[in-house]
Amino acid sequence: MEIFSDLEAEYDRLETILGELDHHSWMSMSGAPGWTVSDVVLHLAQTDESVVISLNAPIEGTSWREGDVTVDDMVDAMVREQRAEPASVFDRWRTARRASVAALRTADPQRRFRWAAAPLKPMTLATTRLAEHWAHGLDITTPLGIDYPDTDRLRHIAWLGYSTLPYAFGLEGVEPAPVYCELTGPNGDVWFFGSNDAATRIVGTAGEFCRVGAQRLLPGDSQLVATGPHAALAVRVLRNYAY
Repeated sequence: MEIFSDLEAEYDRLETILGELDHHSWMSMSGAPGWTVSDVVLHLAQTDESVVISLNAPIEGTSWREGDVTVDDMVDAMVREQRAEPASVFDRWRTARRASVAALRTADPQRRFRWAAAPLKPMTLATTRLAEHWAHGLDITTPLGIDYPDTDRLRHIAWLGYSTLPYAFGLEGVEPAPVYCELTGPNGDVWFFGSNDAATRIVGTAGEFCRVGAQRLLPGDSQLVATGPHAALAVRVLRNYAY
């Protein structure tokens, strides 16, 4: 299916970039606070391994979080505990990313599997993996001055951000409200999400929409135009993830 092929393409792009980095670049600070490039790739390896574990779990669960620990704290602790030399981290991620795609392709498409905040079907889980690798790809390439152009794969990520808005509204204690998004993709195509008669609207580029949703761009620093009764809230809580 398209999402699995696009996820694999994003993996391939990142692997090519990582394969050309020297040791100094691997150990330099990334755009993820407190993490080196090697740390970011280790995190991606760990979470791709978690995909395989979840897809092979005999019992469906609600979340792989335990207790009151936040997801951010949990993943940071995992990275700190398992840091290794860049070559080892790179090999671990390359193995994990191939295994995760294979597992996603063969998983029951109608079954929901454990993930960070709620069980997800394989196609949605693949979309979250694409969103995470794209965002962390920015964390790796931006500080190093490496080109990482937007692609039409952003359509999956934009859909995820739009689809997560009701959840994000709920986290704010606000009743979900209809939102219409009109986003221009990297090749000039216009992507529409939601009903055109929604009172709240967001218009702009898919690249900025996805960057705001990934918390890689502040809403006020974007050119997104949001109008309607829930405009400011919708842009503020926009997120390409669910936790």
